[in-house]
Amino acid sequence: MEETFAKKLVNFLISAGIFILEMLKVAVLAGITIALIRYYLFKPFYVKGASMEPNFHEKEYLIIDELSYRFREPVRGEVIVFRYPDDPKEYFLKRVIGLPGETVKVQGGKVYIYNKENPEGFELDESYLPANLDTEGERTSKVGENQLFVLGDNRPNSFDSRRFGPIDQSLVVGRAWLRGWPLNKLTVFTTP
Repeated sequence: MEETFAKKLVNFLISAGIFILEMLKVAVLAGITIALIRYYLFKPFYVKGASMEPNFHEKEYLIIDELSYRFREPVRGEVIVFRYPDDPKEYFLKRVIGLPGETVKVQGGKVYIYNKENPEGFELDESYLPANLDTEGERTSKVGENQLFVLGDNRPNSFDSRRFGPIDQSLVVGRAWLRGWPLNKLTVFTTP
């Protein structure tokens, strides 16, 4: 009788060991998969500050798409995360306004874009902003090749290209793809 109990105990221990080993394999593979996705495809981003209000608020949690810009250029109106040119350890969230080769003029509370298609310029339609919001400052910036001109949505309270000029595209981490927190504001972002 003791022999049967010993056999059962050994079989149980072998089965438990195999189960634990399989669980460890699954955990390691899941960890590797999550790390690859997090570092090469999608990155979490926590909103700090009020520079993108009323569209993005402090303490919101965003998922940044790092893959799209490997296959295409940024589009005017997209919200991007980039490294601040003067301190690459600091990340900013801003909206793409001016594209490579364009001239951006901020004057009289409005934003004007001059490019090959519109050499006389056009006033930028910013329907994502409150109707009564003016873009403060007077500035004309030529956007170089591989550069972007970016502005915060909260124009009176945003440190953006009006102050530090166009940014190099090499500083862009990715575009805002999903607002995951708070849950009542869950949003998948499209280009305006």
